[in-house]
Amino acid sequence: MGESRRRNPGAALAGHVVRVLGGPQRARVVLLLASVLALNSADTGTVGAAADQLERDLGISHAELGLLSTVSSGVGALASVPLGVLADRANRVRLLVLTIALWAVAMAAGGLAPSYWWLLLSRLLLGAAVGASGPAVASLTGDFIPPADRAAVLGWILTGELVGAGVGLVVGGEIAATLSWRYAFFLLALASAGLAVLLWKLLPEPARNGAGWMADEYGGGGAGSRDEPARPSVDRMHAAVAARGVKPDRERVLTEDPNRWSLGRAVTYLLGIPTNRLLIVASATGYFFFAGLRTFVVVFAIRHFHISQTTLGGLVPIIGVAAVAGTILAGRLTDRALARGHTSVRIMVPAFGYTVAAICFVPGVWVSSILVALPLIALAAAALAAANPPLDAARLDIVPGRLWGRAESLRTVLRLAAESLAPATFGWLADQLAGPSGDASGTGLRNAFLIMLVPLLANGLILIAARRTYPIDVATAAAAR
Repeated sequence: MGESRRRNPGAALAGHVVRVLGGPQRARVVLLLASVLALNSADTGTVGAAADQLERDLGISHAELGLLSTVSSGVGALASVPLGVLADRANRVRLLVLTIALWAVAMAAGGLAPSYWWLLLSRLLLGAAVGASGPAVASLTGDFIPPADRAAVLGWILTGELVGAGVGLVVGGEIAATLSWRYAFFLLALASAGLAVLLWKLLPEPARNGAGWMADEYGGGGAGSRDEPARPSVDRMHAAVAARGVKPDRERVLTEDPNRWSLGRAVTYLLGIPTNRLLIVASATGYFFFAGLRTFVVVFAIRHFHISQTTLGGLVPIIGVAAVAGTILAGRLTDRALARGHTSVRIMVPAFGYTVAAICFVPGVWVSSILVALPLIALAAAALAAANPPLDAARLDIVPGRLWGRAESLRTVLRLAAESLAPATFGWLADQLAGPSGDASGTGLRNAFLIMLVPLLANGLILIAARRTYPIDVATAAAAR
């Protein structure tokens, strides 16, 4: 056996990953949900990678390029409201299959665009499909994965966003540079259609409210094992909060079926959770910066560091590996700290991540040497990515399971609103700061990035405030089960 593993290290690594995730069934779920998130990032990454080709081919400015991402995110924000309600009431896998098929149609239509306005309209259709991914994936994760394992497993699921962005920047960029940006769009359309088929065939619809939590198939890890399945009433976070004597807010304990509520009443309840308000703001701010970064990073790097797109394509994987490592390690270390009774870890890790990211990005985008900037940007990317798994796990901790879909749709509205504003805001600001001679050296984009780091740094303070309300909100959500 050992000799076989030495001869086939790839199989050994895959086996180790499957074991870490808790077995083949859970690994399949993680891979499929991660692929859903990867599609959106790959699309936006491709638009950013093909920015030069799009601007030249269609004769558009930075602001018009940013508007392509703005309209899809804006429509996605609006569509996520009814789709979040459906995620709490309908078959979520079927919902994902239908919307990803629509995604494929939108990408193919974009690749056929004869003009900027045709392309812009195709992004409207794409945005309607994007709106379903957040609520459905969040709700499915809550019902597939026990609370004790959520940050670690979410770390793997959220790598889909990073891998997708990397594929869009590298593969999409290379295809756009050697063939055309249209072929990059067609490739994404084909990938979307394939994923819709895989979801339909391989992903089961789990029972609601944690009744379908997957125990660790190898035993010994997570909230349960083969002999003792995970139970909704027992998990590390709730146990740690109970051990500290934290009492729920009885006025907010859920005592009725929220599926009978109107959307307005559900939103009022969700915004009445103090920690939820703060986490939504922090998440939206983080994605605002990330959306602007991934839209303009290729144009900025080529002009600021004076490197070719091929050279940049060789450097992107280094930053991507750092971001993936930050995501996975943050999730695993957060769950381990939680097992030792550190109840605030899912709040403090994101606070630290946002702060470190902002501090490292400043010299990373200021210096003109790519050799000096690369390690700083890689560290910043790792810290920024590390914030997401514990943050997403914390949101599931503080919301009753029967409201997960609508809670995520509420966050998705504000997150996509932030993402929709980011590219146009970054582009407009870069145009203003570039001066009348244009932005051939990338100075306008550099200054825009530096200004937008201020709200990212403020996220750390926002999350420190959430540390005080988080245990009470966890206890309140637990009392509803």
